Amino acid sequence: MPQHVDKDLLRQQFQRAAASYEAQALAQRQAADELLSLLALHGRGPFRRVLEIGCGSGLLTRRLLARVSSIEELTLNDLTPALPACPPACSARLRLLPGDIETLPLPGPFDLIISSSALHWLHDLDSLLKKLSTHLSPGGSLAFSLYGPDNLREIKALTGLGLRYSSLATVAAMLRDSGLAVLHSSEEAAVLHFASPQDILRHLRQTGVNALSREPWSRARLERFCAEYRARFSASGGVALTYHPMYCIAKRLP
Repeated sequence: MPQHVDKDLLRQQFQRAAASYEAQALAQRQAADELLSLLALHGRGPFRRVLEIGCGSGLLTRRLLARVSSIEELTLNDLTPALPACPPACSARLRLLPGDIETLPLPGPFDLIISSSALHWLHDLDSLLKKLSTHLSPGGSLAFSLYGPDNLREIKALTGLGLRYSSLATVAAMLRDSGLAVLHSSEEAAVLHFASPQDILRHLRQTGVNALSREPWSRARLERFCAEYRARFSASGGVALTYHPMYCIAKRLP
């Protein structure tokens, strides 16, 4: 189980998955929708200057622009340098900030910093949350989804590969240590069903989530993996894959 993500590999895998990501990103789409619903309930707007971390294909970006009418400037960060597809009318409000959010200087302050399905890839979440806190306006909001310890548990059980995910309680403690008030924290299980283990591997590849190892799959390894997957994780006439999204809404105290 890797302690640190190879961010060069991560960038390469997400770039390869760019064309297929949104069609396959079922759990990520649900997480983005839930995050925006929670922001509407617990966020402290208006949000004029906004930073999105890990914008990727724009899955969250387009939903954010459609639901938050107060945005005057939206800074988009991602490891990849391409601007995500957004409605042409929104282009004047978009600013691109490519690179590693852990090392980039940020052009704050922001009224809202938001991220969906990205922060679990970081090397040091605690340090980043402290950094983000200093770039929020007084009373500004931080809203994010990320994945927890049960995420892709089937893959980890069979291959030993998996991120070192933080628990929800640990993330909430990090937020408080960063000087932020936690307005909401929650978690859920999202179980997806596929016809075969091969379909799961294809799903992971087409969403870039297979960015944990450069080791190629031999035929024998693939056959063994598929047999073990069916034996241990069969469900609903196929096989199951678990996602573990967690949600946090916090604000910087005035």
